[in-house]
Amino acid sequence: MTAGAEEISLAAGLGEEQGLKIEDSFTLKATQWDVWRAIMDPGIVAPCVPGCEHVEVLGPNSYRANVKVKVGMIKANFRLNIEITKETPPLEMLSTTRGEEGSKASVVQAENILRLNRIDNVTTEVFYSSEVVIVGRLGKFGFGFMKKKAKALGDEFAEAFRKAVESAEEPAT
Repeated sequence: MTAGAEEISLAAGLGEEQGLKIEDSFTLKATQWDVWRAIMDPGIVAPCVPGCEHVEVLGPNSYRANVKVKVGMIKANFRLNIEITKETPPLEMLSTTRGEEGSKASVVQAENILRLNRIDNVTTEVFYSSEVVIVGRLGKFGFGFMKKKAKALGDEFAEAFRKAVESAEEPAT
């Protein structure tokens, strides 16, 4: 997949359950190891995630985050648990995300892949893929808006993360 390429496909489930596959990539002017260190630092990643209000480190490979999203007319505040299930520094990270709204009106679960591809000595491609399942009101009523929203949130994250990492790479003047 090339930088900026995107694939979002929908898989309708039964009842109120809906599935969404999100894949995209972007490039940064930073070494593969510098991008790896940044992606593993919740203090760098959390401010780049649209709607992320708080991240708590639960252990070396587990985190809890509060994320607000608006999909169409639906506003949701998710409490998410993220667990890194496999790391191959600085190449690949696998993780799972599970969470729900406070009232359990919607539940989300995702299997995630993140890959860092070295383009040259100072350029890295970040590829990500998520298989997301959403159950509840967001799956039932907001699913039609989610394809565009997923792309917009991915682009917003990529831009914020790029700025955070590339500005850290610039020498002080």
